[in-house]
Amino acid sequence: MRRPPLPRSRAGRLLLVAIGLGGAVGLVLWRLDVVVITDAFALVTWEWVAVAIVLNLASVLVRSVAWKIVVDQAVPPPQPRRRTVFAAFSIGLLGNAALPGRAGELARVIVLNRRLPHRPGTWATLMGTVFTHRLFDVVVASALVVFVIYAARIPSWARPTLAIALGIGIGLLVAALVVARRTPRGGLEGLGPVRRLLGMARRGLTVLKRPAPAAAALSFQVVGWATQLLAVWAMLHAFEIDVPIEAAALVLVIMNLVMVFPLWPGNVGLVQAAVALSLLTYGVGYGRGFAFGIGVHAVELGVGIALGLLFLAREGFSMAVLRQMPDLHEVKADEPAERVA
Repeated sequence: MRRPPLPRSRAGRLLLVAIGLGGAVGLVLWRLDVVVITDAFALVTWEWVAVAIVLNLASVLVRSVAWKIVVDQAVPPPQPRRRTVFAAFSIGLLGNAALPGRAGELARVIVLNRRLPHRPGTWATLMGTVFTHRLFDVVVASALVVFVIYAARIPSWARPTLAIALGIGIGLLVAALVVARRTPRGGLEGLGPVRRLLGMARRGLTVLKRPAPAAAALSFQVVGWATQLLAVWAMLHAFEIDVPIEAAALVLVIMNLVMVFPLWPGNVGLVQAAVALSLLTYGVGYGRGFAFGIGVHAVELGVGIALGLLFLAREGFSMAVLRQMPDLHEVKADEPAERVA
């Protein structure tokens, strides 16, 4: 049986995408009670929301310090200042929230690269530090997943997803440790996208060869995730949802899993539905859980977007510049930051 041909015109393909998104939105809105959501927001304790905002700010600051440690080990002097790394990291959060395809990871490299002396390979090295920084995220997230599997009431639909995520996380850790032991030879020019990415990763994995800086970076990442967990816990209190701390850990894990593949900016709607479904096992109604999902996601995205816009203006960039950023495979490994930006 032959498959029906895909439309060749741009309008036809956009219509097909719109139909798919419409179906996804329909699933998100399934069982949604607007009255329940309105009532949930009417009961919000805003002091707890303020606590969650402060905790999210602290998480961003601490995680940017972890990235600076990774950068300092990979980049020769002079190393970037802490404020410069924090600005680049914040702009990256904005890019991830406002644009599809994890564009923020590329954005923070571009911003930081502009502040460093131009040397051959700097671009590639910074790209590798982003990979390494995310690798430390994987370490902490894997530990959190193990905690959730053993302590939380996991919905049946989420169990396979968590198991797969844990397996992928362990696989990435093993692969990174193996790659870190290899010394990169030659340049990255003329390589395909996959081999180029591996070359970038090797240059940024230097910190894994140095136990003390690696332990320091991992410690800051642990603190960053802990403050995020406390922020979720504070938002649960804000919505008067009385559940144990492992429920907050489940919510944090589910939110991060949903955000791994950004189907649209912020995955707004999908995150809320996943959070609401995960809280059903704790007796929280779908509508109330969806309202909480709106609140906790808004706080997390709001902090990242506010910081990103602040530093974006200071760097002389605009959202239009972020939207025009090239894909990874379109950028040469040793290309100057000014040309990339």
